[in-house]
Amino acid sequence: MRWSVEDWHTAGEPFRIVEDVPTHGATVAERRVEAITGEADAVRRFLCLEPRGHDDMYGGFLTPPDDDGADFGVLFWHKDGFSTACGHGTMALGAWAVATGRVPAPDDGEAVVVIDVPSGRVQARVQRSGGRTIAVVFRNVASRVLATGIPLDTRAGRVEVDLVFGGAVYATLAAASVGLEVTASHTAALTAIGREIKWALNDHPAARLADHRLSGVYGTIFVDDLGRTDTGQHQRNVTVFADGEVDRSPCGSGTAARVALLDHLDVLGEGETLTHDSIIGTRFTARVAERTADGVVPEVTGQAYRVGTAAFELDADDPLAAGFSLR
Repeated sequence: MRWSVEDWHTAGEPFRIVEDVPTHGATVAERRVEAITGEADAVRRFLCLEPRGHDDMYGGFLTPPDDDGADFGVLFWHKDGFSTACGHGTMALGAWAVATGRVPAPDDGEAVVVIDVPSGRVQARVQRSGGRTIAVVFRNVASRVLATGIPLDTRAGRVEVDLVFGGAVYATLAAASVGLEVTASHTAALTAIGREIKWALNDHPAARLADHRLSGVYGTIFVDDLGRTDTGQHQRNVTVFADGEVDRSPCGSGTAARVALLDHLDVLGEGETLTHDSIIGTRFTARVAERTADGVVPEVTGQAYRVGTAAFELDADDPLAAGFSLR
């Protein structure tokens, strides 16, 4: 077994791009369902977990698109399986597609990379200047609030949690409500209670969607309110997703969910921008780009950077072919 990968990061969050992994299905959503128990899952474990990856690794397998309206498809993966959405990965894929020539781009202007993901069709709008990519705008699927003010008893006491869909279902609340701040020194505590909240609400009726493949709480978003800028709200967040994985970036689909919630609460005014910082100090900006019957369409702006390439090989005598996790 030998797999070649290209690694990128978006605002500090890794994204490992892998081509030529066999997947099966007529759509990306179907391919994800098959991959969960199919041969692609073994490749995921091989490339994601130690000793070839780590517990906070993230990546994607490229697939054919659902139809000719997209440039390609992708199955997003993490240490625990395959996710339905990933904004930071979409940004990385947009920058990668332009850098590799897979999607033509002008030296100055914008190239639109259309990608089919399990939650729908998204865009990475790659902004260029002087032959360089200077930003990538992630245009997400329609996002909406599912429920607000859900009471929940936790190890830190009773809290109120909102559930929002941004391509995946997120539980979101103020970090202060559990006695914490979104800072690196609180990472372990945020991770522990984030896992608790995710699993406590995973089967909540509001988290059960019409398309059952999208159901369940994907992650918990903790937020610090930093006031306002001249253009809108300024917040810092950390998303604890899957089963205890910590997003280093401000989380692309999580930021989309926050935009939907702030719009719903009339906190983010018409034409305003959310400035969204991460736990490591990196930043996305986001806004409502469109309103539809299914919710608002958020656009999240960030930047992705190439890290390098690698070829991973499996020694036939290696007892750790399936990888391992210490979390």
